[in-house]
Amino acid sequence: MKVLIIGAHGKVGQRISKAMRAAEDVEPTAFIRKEEQKPLFEEMGVDTVVESLENTPEAIGEVIKNYDAVVFTAGSGGKTGHDKTMEIDLDGAIKSINQAEKHGVKRFVMVGASHSDDRSYWGKVDGMKPYYTAKHYADLELKRSSLDYTILRPVLLTDDDEAGKVLMTENPDEVGSEIPRQAVAETVLTVLKDPKTYGKVIEMSKGEDKIADALAKVCS
Repeated sequence: MKVLIIGAHGKVGQRISKAMRAAEDVEPTAFIRKEEQKPLFEEMGVDTVVESLENTPEAIGEVIKNYDAVVFTAGSGGKTGHDKTMEIDLDGAIKSINQAEKHGVKRFVMVGASHSDDRSYWGKVDGMKPYYTAKHYADLELKRSSLDYTILRPVLLTDDDEAGKVLMTENPDEVGSEIPRQAVAETVLTVLKDPKTYGKVIEMSKGEDKIADALAKVCS
């Protein structure tokens, strides 16, 4: 399976890239926005394509059409303004979804954010409402599409080297407060080729189950 990782240079994206590179049946390509980001992926042995989510839908589609699946884990980051959140987290995601659909790239895994459907939650952290708004409507576009999607919604991300054990649920009120980025990366790889995860929106945090066991519970 040829997989395009949009947002590969981010902390989660790099971990996804490494996990996929180690898998025997996946060929990852890192979608990056700067030439100077290439050496990091060359060292991993991961192919790259340089393009921007701020470019036209057609330009993004010219990249996406060459793959079997898309993993979207891009984000504007906490140091940019709300305008970039709208451009990357919302418009960039929607352009990617629409172009995958247009070009028949059916499999789409979205790394979103926990509580994205709970408007009462969006204003609880100062300055985060635009972020949750973007995530909500990007996910909504994906759910309305004809794609075989899975939406993973982790809580606060940490840099632990091990995935550890997790909790997965459809109810955001049941999740804990944090989860390692490594757990999210390994979950992306696990769900990618699993049809039981199609059409699922999965809230994630640290928990008591191995990733495969947690997925079996939420997808039963």
